Amino acid sequence: MSDLLERLRGRGWRMTAQRRVVAEVLDGDHVHLTADEVHARAVAKLPEISRATVYNTLGELVSLGEVLEVATDKRAKRYDPNAHSPHHHLVCAQCGAIKDVHPGGNPLADLPDSERFGFTVSGVEVTYRGVCPNCAAA
Repeated sequence: MSDLLERLRGRGWRMTAQRRVVAEVLDGDHVHLTADEVHARAVAKLPEISRATVYNTLGELVSLGEVLEVATDKRAKRYDPNAHSPHHHLVCAQCGAIKDVHPGGNPLADLPDSERFGFTVSGVEVTYRGVCPNCAAA
């Protein structure tokens, strides 16, 4: 489970009711919600929260490095609270479901020097694609 709320409190981030609700909606394992999904869940907890507040809060969380913005294909961006836990993503090609995965090995080390073209590589993002069990059963 992500520790988003604790991380934000530890940073001294001003925890308004609106910010708290957005953080609560995002907190958890395998959470990859769109901004609209975050807004819908936030409204269920705090009916007066506006779409603009949700979008602004998501932008702040991404800027702080506390939430990752995940883009897969041409679908809406999703927000991942597991920003401090190195991981990759497994994406269903049919429904767009996303799961965090933690395969062994070091994908950065797998890139040979001859393929780095002089770059100093600082990170790697891997996305595995397939069909989830629900879509496969349908």
